[in-house]
Amino acid sequence: MPKTDLWFTELQNEDLTIGLRVAKTIHSEETPYQQLDVYETNQYGRLLVLDGCVMTTDKDEFVYHEMLAHVPLHTHPNPENVLVVGGGDGGIIREVVKHPSVKRAVLAEIDGAVVEASKKYFPHIASGLNDPRVDVQIVDGIKYVEEHANTFDVILVDSTDPVGPAVGLFSKTFYESVFDALKADGLFAAQTESPFVNQNLIRRVYGDINKTFPITELYLAHIPTYPTGMWSFTMGSKTHRPEAVKEVRVSDTKYYNLGVHHAALALPNFVKELVQK
Repeated sequence: MPKTDLWFTELQNEDLTIGLRVAKTIHSEETPYQQLDVYETNQYGRLLVLDGCVMTTDKDEFVYHEMLAHVPLHTHPNPENVLVVGGGDGGIIREVVKHPSVKRAVLAEIDGAVVEASKKYFPHIASGLNDPRVDVQIVDGIKYVEEHANTFDVILVDSTDPVGPAVGLFSKTFYESVFDALKADGLFAAQTESPFVNQNLIRRVYGDINKTFPITELYLAHIPTYPTGMWSFTMGSKTHRPEAVKEVRVSDTKYYNLGVHHAALALPNFVKELVQK
């Protein structure tokens, strides 16, 4: 791609940025909920940005989507009904439908423009949305969870950062609704930001989930375009433990495997301290 002097810069917090050289702007619109932009970058290919924050890129998207999906889906012995809250790009759904046990996968996304833009500009990420088992609902995910008690085996929360429409997805009230929406042996997982940048949020979220679920586990993955590259996910489970997984049912992955599953649960000491306190 030709070099330009145009750069996309994400202000990750008041002291930290990430910058990517942009070859061209592909799409830009203001949806009813947020500013949505798609850029072509030299380093990571196509880039999806919401309200100035990196959501996903062609080059590293598989790490996030595989780890948020497959760690919890393999922890549950037979996930048949799965709900994805957020995740309008379709990447989590793509991974969910790789599991042969899944009979129904619901995507509850508040912003339909994200779904349509992803289908058009990120077809490899959104490919799972065409699976006949998938039910796309353009709804408020928080309300959808509240209205579907005792329905799902696994719930995956693929939220943006805890600002704007996503704030409620990081609340104890929401986690209690998730607990109620899960079946007796259900579990859920959510992205929970960077251990280097978002320590207070991780402490609070882990504590709230730990007060709501009998089993709470934090695990890690490495995603270059997210703040600091180290990213956390937190799982709340009624009965099943991720460390008990002995085999994987999906082989079509680039990052996730059985060894990575268990390694992700091995926390550096400074991350252990976050959740122990």
